[in-house]
Amino acid sequence: MEEEAILSHLQDHEEIADSGQFAAEKGLDHDKVVNVIKSLHGYGYIVAQDIKRETLVLTEEGETYAAVGSPEIHLFMAIPPEGISREALEQRLDTSVFKIGCAQASKLKWVEYDKKKKIFSRQVQHVEDRVKDVLIQIKDGQAPGPEDVRALKTRKLIAPQIWKGYSVKKGPNYAPKRKTFATDFTRENMQRGDWKDLEFKGYNFSAKGQPLEGGHLHPLLKVRQQFKMIFQQMGFEEMPTNNFVESSFWNFDALFQPQQHPARDSHDTFFLRVPATTKELPEDYVERVKKVHELGGYGSRGYAYDWKREEANKNLLRTHTTAVSSRMLYLLAQKPFQPKKYFSIDRVFRNEAVDKTHLAEFHQIEGLVCDRGLTLGDLIGVLHDFFSRLGMSNLRFKPAYNPYTEPSMEIFSYHEGFKKWVEIGNSGIFRPEMLLPMGLPEDVSVIAWGLSLERPTMILYGVDNIRDLFGHKVDLGLIKRNPICRLGIY
Repeated sequence: MEEEAILSHLQDHEEIADSGQFAAEKGLDHDKVVNVIKSLHGYGYIVAQDIKRETLVLTEEGETYAAVGSPEIHLFMAIPPEGISREALEQRLDTSVFKIGCAQASKLKWVEYDKKKKIFSRQVQHVEDRVKDVLIQIKDGQAPGPEDVRALKTRKLIAPQIWKGYSVKKGPNYAPKRKTFATDFTRENMQRGDWKDLEFKGYNFSAKGQPLEGGHLHPLLKVRQQFKMIFQQMGFEEMPTNNFVESSFWNFDALFQPQQHPARDSHDTFFLRVPATTKELPEDYVERVKKVHELGGYGSRGYAYDWKREEANKNLLRTHTTAVSSRMLYLLAQKPFQPKKYFSIDRVFRNEAVDKTHLAEFHQIEGLVCDRGLTLGDLIGVLHDFFSRLGMSNLRFKPAYNPYTEPSMEIFSYHEGFKKWVEIGNSGIFRPEMLLPMGLPEDVSVIAWGLSLERPTMILYGVDNIRDLFGHKVDLGLIKRNPICRLGIY
């Protein structure tokens, strides 16, 4: 209806000067007219020019005054000719009406207040509610004087509103009726022979298709997959990491970490209430671990304390994936020895304060090589090979301390962006006090290293707050938009 009215009108007239006036004359909805104008303009049937006008509309408070009158008129009418006390007047009016009415009526010199007697009295006999009259004029579409408009705007009884419309003229493709373009070439067109007269809709080769709805890989998963591929290329076998809950024995004791170590405090470790303890530990191995803690052995003096089984039985959320490594090495020791290369990438949990670089749960990457006669030189060589595949070939090592590795080294790489050396991981050779109680041969050594997954991911994707990458506050848009991971961090 709207389209027919516009095209028919332009057939006999040069233009439609005002779409709003046109819609009112034709009894049409202006919003529908505007939509049709935009469509016809897009196909070149018409040429449309914007029209903008500022109109005045009543606010919610203004609508109330237009309906029932202004507060000043209510206050004036509530004062009898002989006057009235303040308390009595307040009881007759609402609090807001009394407050606004007093200010406006006093300003207009309609009333006077005697502060000594606390009495309101009229100063004039008759008044007109100019505010209500002007508000009704504006509501009816009339234009009041500038002083009235200024006063009502000051009182926030009216507000400007931008009206948008169009002026319309014939376009280069004008026709009294819109043409229907064919979108398909069908069998029926061939049979009827009308395909010769068909006009086909043009193709827009620049148009984008509808975005596909589907799952999206998280940046952590993409970087994790790249690390996994690097380990597999180096011949490593992935360890099973499906046990988030570990016993303190595998998480600490088997790694020659003393029971009084600060890491075992509840401020650093999440202990479970149900089930609080484990009942499945290899008893002969537990006895050997107890002995090496209390009395030493294999060249070590031990820690010289009373090792408690109840501490080893406590269940916790694993604090590192090295707990998985201790299980795998123990299983390896129960068979005829074969060299192995293991890796794991999975979640660990620590009771840490959350900030922009720390979370209570994160991912740890760990690699280890188990073979005869391995030395510190082998560890450094493997680390150079591993990190060079990540794009980090400029490495330095610094001596460090770990309860279950000796020697131990922190790994640093030179960051070209920061122009400084940055710590990227930790490494070491597992101590004999850890390996020999498992039953591994004396000439077998294990070299190992670890790093986080979040830090390289944050560097790769330019994320400066870990909470924007992982957790309940993560932006789902980031998950959909993140590009393919290309390792080569530095």
